Amino acid sequence: MIKDKIETLFESKYIKVYDLQYDTGKHYYNASRRNKEDLPYAKSDADFKHMMADAVSCVVILRMKDEDKLLLSYEYRYPAGQFLLSVPAGIIDKEDTLKENPLLETAKREIEEETGIKVKSTDTLRVLNPALFSTPGMSDETNAIVEAIIEVDNLDMLTQSGAVGSELFDGFEILSKADAKKILLEGVDSKGIFYSVYTWIALSTFVSNLYNRGKENE
Repeated sequence: MIKDKIETLFESKYIKVYDLQYDTGKHYYNASRRNKEDLPYAKSDADFKHMMADAVSCVVILRMKDEDKLLLSYEYRYPAGQFLLSVPAGIIDKEDTLKENPLLETAKREIEEETGIKVKSTDTLRVLNPALFSTPGMSDETNAIVEAIIEVDNLDMLTQSGAVGSELFDGFEILSKADAKKILLEGVDSKGIFYSVYTWIALSTFVSNLYNRGKENE
């Protein structure tokens, strides 16, 4: 790698494209949310191991009276040209990085913006994974995975009115474990549409009882 041979080819508010010159005359193109000086490609091994993820994806489990349910939504994803079955998710803001736990703070904010649910002190949040690469063959994008177990009596608070910018939503899916297992086995949602890897993680976590490991009898 030639770490001082990085050129910016395109730059906008949310995405940048860099030319990573990994040998003389050899180029690799990387889509990134990061500024040039913060690229994983140019980090030392020590800095790489402690870098902050770009965004947070949330596994939101509603603890209801009868049974636990997985909360997902349909969000329009422009590259796919479809409303995809999705988890609440969003980029870590600069303000979040100044707080004690940026990942959990981001999760709380995104859950409220995209679902209307305000996380209470009695609810349980924890980081399942601090940084997962989405498509490392094309992009250095990383998402942390945060689990949120939220106690609810009803679903009256659900709303998608908190969408900002280009965000566009088209309703929720409230899934039982049987529903989630069916989607996993079929590889598509109830409308026959493919979904993202982070949705797969949420579905798998839910049906395999990997969430809330301290819960008795599971």
